[in-house]
Amino acid sequence: MAKAPAFTCTNCGAAHTKWAGQCDVCGAWNTLVEERPLTAGPAARALAAGKAIPLTDLATVAEAPPRTEAGVAELDRVLGGGLVPASAVLVGGDPGIGKSTLLLQAAARFARGGLKVLYVSGEESAAQIQMRAARLGLTESPVALAAETGLRDILTTLEAETPDLVIIDSIQTMWLDSVEAAPGSVSQVRAAAHALTSFAKRKGIAVIMVGHVTKEGQIAGPRVVEHMVDTVLYFEGERGHQFRILRSHKNRFGPADEIGVFEMTGRGLVEVKNPSALFLSERGEPAPGSVVFAGIEGSRPVLCEFQALVAPSPHAQARRSVVGWDGGRLAMILAVLESRCGLPFAGLDVYLNVAGGLKISDPGADLAVAAALISAREDAALPKECVILGEISLSGALRPVAQTENRLKEAAKLGFTTAITPQAKKRSAAAGLTLRQMADLPGFVAETFGTQAAGGRTEQGRRSQ
Repeated sequence: MAKAPAFTCTNCGAAHTKWAGQCDVCGAWNTLVEERPLTAGPAARALAAGKAIPLTDLATVAEAPPRTEAGVAELDRVLGGGLVPASAVLVGGDPGIGKSTLLLQAAARFARGGLKVLYVSGEESAAQIQMRAARLGLTESPVALAAETGLRDILTTLEAETPDLVIIDSIQTMWLDSVEAAPGSVSQVRAAAHALTSFAKRKGIAVIMVGHVTKEGQIAGPRVVEHMVDTVLYFEGERGHQFRILRSHKNRFGPADEIGVFEMTGRGLVEVKNPSALFLSERGEPAPGSVVFAGIEGSRPVLCEFQALVAPSPHAQARRSVVGWDGGRLAMILAVLESRCGLPFAGLDVYLNVAGGLKISDPGADLAVAAALISAREDAALPKECVILGEISLSGALRPVAQTENRLKEAAKLGFTTAITPQAKKRSAAAGLTLRQMADLPGFVAETFGTQAAGGRTEQGRRSQ
């Protein structure tokens, strides 16, 4: 009989039969911890006998789950319209990004709406939470507080109090005495998440758990925790920016990849009604390397600014630095520009940034990124009222993107007058918007930057030097 895995990676959850300094799966160092197997107790012996479960069919129509709105429109949007009873929600984010602030504000709103809310913190004392509530102006909200890490005591309290919503901050600090492992270990996190999720389903209580993240930005602990819960939310943002993005990565009761936008102020997090206007509010006069992209985040069109800088490299190996976009996709765009358009970037440092701290994963941003790179390389600014979108294939052809009409309507609403998009059989521009459709990337370079690029810089770039 094969030996059961005795060590688990705290970064990716991979199982190993012996300890090693580096995980073979994710490559992380010093992340393997010993995990004791569960002994065969009464619970294991009880599996030998059970009872028949009721069955149904696919034709049975179930009622939509009732929802309770928090009163925070951006949070309700990401949750899919509100909080569902007996649901388990996991919220992750970098330290100090504002997770506790957001959930304390949400707890106060839910409590004012009539829910019985219990906020349990394993990281702060009740006095510290009360100080934050006073700073946020939430002291009048009927939220019950507790500072405890013992999960058995917490579940006993929940059994007696029967709240409608409980917030656990955080799941890594919870400790279950039946598991022989330290708090925060893989075994403890998995057992605590399973106990809380099972209790929520059994008692009809909604549970929101805060999760720490690793340096790679993933929620710490085994990935099975994300499979246990109904909804996984990530709170994103840069500390140097006041913007915060709440993004849904998994949602059994609503759309995934939906985002909510907040602004961090002295009075806490304030929801942003129009993210596009906020992300473009500090955009000045046209500058080389600056391009506006019309993207889609979830069901919402969001306009943002790509900024590129191309400069001669003093090193033998040119740098490629990306913030807010996929570095692998940037390498692909550079290869297509060099191979299909004759624009070499060898010996040039390339820096790409999404203004405002937003992270973009939309493939429709390819053409906007290419335009920003060419604009920076040729030192030629694009018109300020121009918005660009489109996907680039390896052949240099431009492909249409989803929900183009919604993107163009958002651009027209914000005062843009020109949109550059891939060719499509049927497409009508929004009112007040001039549509320029391109078939391939070489044609886009020739028409937008003045001449056919065929190695070296374009004529317009040479005149600007």
